[in-house]
Amino acid sequence: MSTLTVTPSPPAVHDDDALLARIRAGDHGALGALYERWAPRLLRVAWRIVGARAEAEDVVHDVFVALPRAAIQYRSTGRAGAWLVQCATRAALMSLRSVRRRREAPMPPTELVAASHADQRIDLLDLERRLAALPVGLRTVVVLHRIEGFSHAEIADTLGISEGNSRVRLTRALTLLTTPSTPATDDL
Repeated sequence: MSTLTVTPSPPAVHDDDALLARIRAGDHGALGALYERWAPRLLRVAWRIVGARAEAEDVVHDVFVALPRAAIQYRSTGRAGAWLVQCATRAALMSLRSVRRRREAPMPPTELVAASHADQRIDLLDLERRLAALPVGLRTVVVLHRIEGFSHAEIADTLGISEGNSRVRLTRALTLLTTPSTPATDDL
């Protein structure tokens, strides 16, 4: 009679917590898998915050370069994706503080989730322009709450503000986004 030995299979690639554990163990393949899975979303988040594609690409690069060290501090909660978005948000905000950025065209609105009330119709390109024109504190809350689906508690933790402040910023931002702009008048 022989005994059957079962060896555990490696964690599934779609399990972000398992990928982070493998990254902590020095598995570069896991870092590549996590990059493939999350880089496009992190790029969209960073682009909406910093407003320039090249700078957003630098932010995503910086997040993944620092990830092996940062993964050591991450505690598995089943929300690795949210943690990565928080890392990208913090990196984007640091980028805004440290580097004077050059202006580029706004991000195409192909995957924008409208951050306005359902009964109001705003052209997505106009919405993207309005979003880019918001002060960074208001814009960041809109991106995290309405586009990325973060709760006010998660936003408060990410930005170091209170939940109430997050709610106030969102309300102010939505008011600015949904208020019709005043048409320019010619003084002839």
